[in-house]
Amino acid sequence: MIIAVDAAGGDYAPYEIVKGAIKAAQEYKVDIALVGRKSVLHVLASRHLNKAGITIIDASQTIELHESPVKAVSSKPDSSIVVGINLVRDGVVSAFVSAGNSGAVVCAALFSLGRIEGIKRPAICGIINITPSAPVFLIDAGANVDCRPEYLVQFAELGTIYTRQLLDISSPRVGLLSNGEEEAKGNRLIRESHKLLKKSNVNFIGNVEGQDISKRTADVIVTDGFTGNIVVKTMEGLSDTFLNSLRQVGQRISGALHGHGLLHTVGLSSWAKRIDYREYGGACLLGVNGNIIIAHGRSQARAIKNAIGLAKQTVERDVCQMIKEESRKQATAIDDSNFDK
Repeated sequence: MIIAVDAAGGDYAPYEIVKGAIKAAQEYKVDIALVGRKSVLHVLASRHLNKAGITIIDASQTIELHESPVKAVSSKPDSSIVVGINLVRDGVVSAFVSAGNSGAVVCAALFSLGRIEGIKRPAICGIINITPSAPVFLIDAGANVDCRPEYLVQFAELGTIYTRQLLDISSPRVGLLSNGEEEAKGNRLIRESHKLLKKSNVNFIGNVEGQDISKRTADVIVTDGFTGNIVVKTMEGLSDTFLNSLRQVGQRISGALHGHGLLHTVGLSSWAKRIDYREYGGACLLGVNGNIIIAHGRSQARAIKNAIGLAKQTVERDVCQMIKEESRKQATAIDDSNFDK
């Protein structure tokens, strides 16, 4: 298995990206192809080339975070994002991980890989609450700002396949994010999506509210990309603020505890990790013909390492192929239904 990593994308590129990739190669026993400026990457990773399964793929251009995705992808064919995704398209690598411009990643994936047949819109499936054995997935976390009810139904189907493959849950519970549990609550998109989800084949449990996210009321939470992205960013901000406050208090008290850290002493270390987005690293772009992981723009080494771990799981569980098979089954069922009529 070879996983390509965008070494030019993100706030801490290239140093932290390379550092995380090397750790991933050592821990997960996967080969890594670093994509970026060869001269720079060779200096950073020269000690690990070949020995740790690290190779370098030259990409002379970089898509910055502020650039327009469509324009940047079209005008920068030798950017690390476009080159990395083309490696997936050509079968050279099994997956691509990027902490760069997420809009450009989605755009390049659509242009180069295309959508899986039958998929109307690809969606980002992000982990928003981590527990030792059962994370909660939110879809869409930002790929589609404007949605139709049928898109949300398909997001529920994609999220169900992904969760079933990664967590071995035979029938993941699907909830629709709304401002109330009642069926009549929500805007027009939510109300119409609710009606369609009730008729779908997913294990739909109804509407869920914001406070239900941390309670694990559902395994998959469905929403449009505009709302989903706000939810994810809000939770990340609260996580950062809480963890920083906790560490500051811990530093003040550690002297009284003879140098022992507060988190470790009161048994909060493992819990603190669960709310830290760096522990799960990234989100999977579902619905395109390839394995694409979008990492947070502020990802440092630990987050990149874990994003590569998620990519490895996604490849091993053959998620992309499962989506293709499910999509074919549904298309066949629709054709049979029309024939019967």
